[in-house]
Amino acid sequence: MQFLTSDLFKDFPTLKFVIPHGGGAVPYHWGRYRGMAQDLKRPPLKELLLNNVYFDTCVYHQPGIDLLTKVIPADNILFASEMVGAVKGIDPETGHYFDDTKRYIDGVSSISAEDKRKIFEGNALKVYGRLAKQILRQSSSARA
Repeated sequence: MQFLTSDLFKDFPTLKFVIPHGGGAVPYHWGRYRGMAQDLKRPPLKELLLNNVYFDTCVYHQPGIDLLTKVIPADNILFASEMVGAVKGIDPETGHYFDDTKRYIDGVSSISAEDKRKIFEGNALKVYGRLAKQILRQSSSARA
């Protein structure tokens, strides 16, 4: 709501936020935020927020990832996993570890291979500007 009602990103256009765990309740309330922005005579959320706000995929179940990818554009989703997550066990319904988050992105049928590439790697390079330079430096030094 503070992003929605402020001019933070006008004042700091390169500031980026990554909201963990799929944005929490954000995907559920996206329509509410859109309506509130409209009522407050603010720009559409795509223009107001989505150049600066991103959501990670550390959600732990397929329905949550499905919702995230239906509501939030693939350009604003970053792959995330936890080395030792909040839930260390195996889901008895699937036989897989709860925190094996890659399989949930792989399981989304409604997004393209290109969108999955963005989620797995491309968006991180966009959000973390120095990351691409560091990768290039490391690969150059490895070849030398």
